[in-house]
Amino acid sequence: MSEHNESSIKMLGLKLPTDPRWVNIVEKNIAEILTDHAYCEQKAASTAISLIIGYPEYSDLVDEMTLLAQEEMSHFKMVHDRILERGLHLGRERKDAYVNQLMKFFPKGGSRNDQLIHRLLYAALIEARSCERFRLLSEELEDKKLASFYRKLMISEANHYTMFLGFARKYGKREEVDKKWQDLLEYEAELMKDLGKEETIHG
Repeated sequence: MSEHNESSIKMLGLKLPTDPRWVNIVEKNIAEILTDHAYCEQKAASTAISLIIGYPEYSDLVDEMTLLAQEEMSHFKMVHDRILERGLHLGRERKDAYVNQLMKFFPKGGSRNDQLIHRLLYAALIEARSCERFRLLSEELEDKKLASFYRKLMISEANHYTMFLGFARKYGKREEVDKKWQDLLEYEAELMKDLGKEETIHG
């Protein structure tokens, strides 16, 4: 693992880095990765909106999620513009096996507050993994224009990760939240052992 990637992993709390060979798969399937990435941005905006709908009494959360939804849709447009620049069109949405598996970690039900904490931790981890993937793309892609694009987005994802984790710690008991976060990170590392083989942001 490069020192760069190692420091990235430590900063984000992730337990297992992406296999660098994933970038080789991406290079051969740029159209696929861009379509998948566009839908990831759209889903991130949907997550922000659903948190507003589910927890309207948390004014600080509502404020941040309003800004986040706008930012994620602006990212969606940026990715879509790059698709059009290449003479391509946005493909169909595909299932995100990583997110689907990740969301099985915390048990269903529990108190409304527990559900909020779990949703915030899932969101934090998805942003952290996206940030790590974007960093890899920014460093390894031969297309320097696209690499530069991913470097800019990488910084946004890191900010989103810390924001979601900060809200989870604010609304829950710090010790319990940190334990859940570490357990989720361990679970995610196991998931990652079978991923990194597809031309998708999380696959």
